[in-house]
Amino acid sequence: MSTEKKRGGFLARKAKKAEEHGIEYEAKLRSKDCVNVEDVLKLNRITSDYLCPITANTHKIDFTKFKIRDIESGVVLFEIAKPQGATEILSSDPNAGRYVRYEFPPEFLKLKQIGATVEFTIGEKPINNFRMIERHYFKDQIIKSFDFDFGFCMPSSVNTCEHIYDLPGLSAELMKEMVENPFATKSDSFYFVDDQLVMHNKADYAYKYNASM
Repeated sequence: MSTEKKRGGFLARKAKKAEEHGIEYEAKLRSKDCVNVEDVLKLNRITSDYLCPITANTHKIDFTKFKIRDIESGVVLFEIAKPQGATEILSSDPNAGRYVRYEFPPEFLKLKQIGATVEFTIGEKPINNFRMIERHYFKDQIIKSFDFDFGFCMPSSVNTCEHIYDLPGLSAELMKEMVENPFATKSDSFYFVDDQLVMHNKADYAYKYNASM
C-alpha cells in the first residue's frame, strides 16, 4: 500500500472520528438543563438541531429589524423589518422563525468588514448581560467565530445596535468552492442572558451571480 493511500485512510478515519465526537457532544448539550458560552465554543461543527427550545426565551426578546451594510462603501446589502403591529402566526413547525436563508453575489466573499444593525424589543424583565456567539462553517469546517455583547437592556425597551464583523480572508480556491456549493455555508447564532442560552437561530448562505448586492 502506498504512503499516499495510507495517509488518505488515516485522514478519513480522523474525519469520521471528529464527526462522531461532534454528534455525541451535541446530543450531550441538548440533554443539559442549561447550555452556556463555554459549551458552544467547544462545538467543532454546525449543529444538526437547536440546543434550546423557543420557550427558553423567557425575556421575550424579539428581533424586529435587521440590516447588513458594507463598511467600506456604506452600501446596504440586506434589510428586513417585521411589519408594525404584526402578531405571531401559528405554525405546525415549532421552530418557525428560527431559520434564515441568504443569497448574496460572490463579491460578498471579498468584503473585509460588514456592519449588522439589529433592532429588538425586550419584555418586562431587564437584561443585565445579553451576548451573542455566532459561528460560521463551510462543510462543517469552521470559518469564523464572532462574539458580541449587547450589554444592559431596560425592561419593555426598544434597542438598536450595530455590530462590526471583521470578515476572514478567504483563499480563491475556498471562495470558488463556496460559490459552487450553495447553502453548504451555514451558521449558528447563540444568544445568552447571564451565560445561559435563551435563543438559538440558524442560517445558510448561497453565493450566486444573479443575486443582488
